[in-house]
Amino acid sequence: MTDILEKGQARQRLRSLSEALDSGALKQVARILNGGLSPSDIAHLLESSPPRQRALLWNLVDKQLEGEVLQYLSDDIRGYFLSQLNAQELADIIEDFESDDLADLLQQLPDTVIQEVLDTMDEQDRQRVEEVLSYPEDTAGGLMNTDTVTVRPDISIDVVLRYLRRHRTLPPMTDSLIVVSRRDEFIGVLPITKMLVSNPATTVREVMDTDIEAIPVSLSDTKVATLFERYDLISAPVVSEEGRLLGRITIDDVVDVIREDADHSLMSMAGLDEDEDTFAPVMKTTRRRAVWLGINLLTAFTASAVIGIFEDTIAKVVALAVLMPIVASMGGIAGSQTLTLVIRGMAVGQISGANVRWLLNREFLAGALNGILWAIVVATAATLWFRDLLIGGIIAAALVINLVAAALVGTVLPLFLKSRNIDPALAGSVILTTVTDVVGFMAFLGLATIFYG
Repeated sequence: MTDILEKGQARQRLRSLSEALDSGALKQVARILNGGLSPSDIAHLLESSPPRQRALLWNLVDKQLEGEVLQYLSDDIRGYFLSQLNAQELADIIEDFESDDLADLLQQLPDTVIQEVLDTMDEQDRQRVEEVLSYPEDTAGGLMNTDTVTVRPDISIDVVLRYLRRHRTLPPMTDSLIVVSRRDEFIGVLPITKMLVSNPATTVREVMDTDIEAIPVSLSDTKVATLFERYDLISAPVVSEEGRLLGRITIDDVVDVIREDADHSLMSMAGLDEDEDTFAPVMKTTRRRAVWLGINLLTAFTASAVIGIFEDTIAKVVALAVLMPIVASMGGIAGSQTLTLVIRGMAVGQISGANVRWLLNREFLAGALNGILWAIVVATAATLWFRDLLIGGIIAAALVINLVAAALVGTVLPLFLKSRNIDPALAGSVILTTVTDVVGFMAFLGLATIFYG
């Protein structure tokens, strides 16, 4: 009930803010921004505003809130605001950042600015950030936070409790303590819930959990997200190849990865960047979309070239021109269904060499059965429409061929692209559409040429 009330109050404050903006009451806007909205709400408001209004709102945000707001912004918008700050202003903003969040932010800056910001930090914080920066952004090392609480296995629970009380606070998302050897080698974890109910005289070794496997520092962020989802983790230790503890990953960072992967898959199918700004300026938006439109134009010319081969046949039988889009469209939709299913299966780790053959057989049969079903429907409609039984048979055969081809290509294509280190979400839909158009037109017009001469 409390959460519902808080959400209702946040929506009311956002409405009040919108009304104040419309009326030009900037003092009221500043008061609502800095006194009534959370950093995540402010970030959402910035992302939902056109550029001029966004700049105005940013200038009204309290300096003490800027750092927290930046953490919730998309890369595109955050990068713009960062470009407006000098090294000292950045240093003031990032003072309370965690090492992983700070590394994410710094990676959007030029190398010279990164070094200037690092030079303003104390030795310990700089080492932590440089540790994270030394790993690729899309790996466990790039996700991890070096702020951990570690204990030895040979001490008692009572000693651990006294040690924890010496801390003013614990790192966020601390659901367990990490047990390490004297050489910082990972041994296991000590869940706080288990520690609180254990006999104080018991040693850590007796109650710690050794079934937890640490995450290798080079593991991809997508696989990290899969592990968190599969085992319902809140946090997990990250280790080097030698087994030495480097840091930990927390669920909040994994949620960001899952959201970014979902955005990437959705936006890539349209040839857009996952951080595409909804309210980006006209010229910037035009440039980004022009490349993808050019690629699609080339594929369209390919399909048109196939149609051109059968120009004489189309001139003889006008019905072919009317029915061609049906064959291409049905193949495109069938292929997209398979392609989406396979890409999702690959993303969640469900598809491997052991089950690809079964999946291929299943998609072949599904494509054939759907092809036969809709071939009967379309053939009946075409026959009644043009009063030509032959045209009905030709389009029926073409539909079966194209739907089977679409199912097979939709299954194999993402696997092939992945093996070549090409993003299936980005390139798959364009290639698939080209294949289904070409196969559909070749089958339909080729058969028509054979039978109509």
